[in-house]
Amino acid sequence: MLPHKGFQTGDRVVFRVAKRSTHPGPRARGVRPEPQGEGYHYHVDKFWTVVAVRENGLLLQTRRGKLRQVNVGDPDLRPARWWERMAYRDRFPTLDAAPPVPTT
Repeated sequence: MLPHKGFQTGDRVVFRVAKRSTHPGPRARGVRPEPQGEGYHYHVDKFWTVVAVRENGLLLQTRRGKLRQVNVGDPDLRPARWWERMAYRDRFPTLDAAPPVPTT
């Protein structure tokens, strides 16, 4: 199988980020209390766009324009489902507003 597993530039992906806080937000999923009860562990889905497909992973753009390098095999990375692309279309960044892709 190809190293990019079918991802292409412009694809919309969902990346699940593990977080910890004393006050989880409304988008928190899988909220679990810490052992001593001082905070919570949870996950938040981030809606990103593929900027470039590389040998060692994917270059993704966040909503605020940051670039993140992610391994294609990361279990927290998955393609956005069709209903997520429609329901959350405003959360995915558009590539026409993307900064130039570094060539490294």
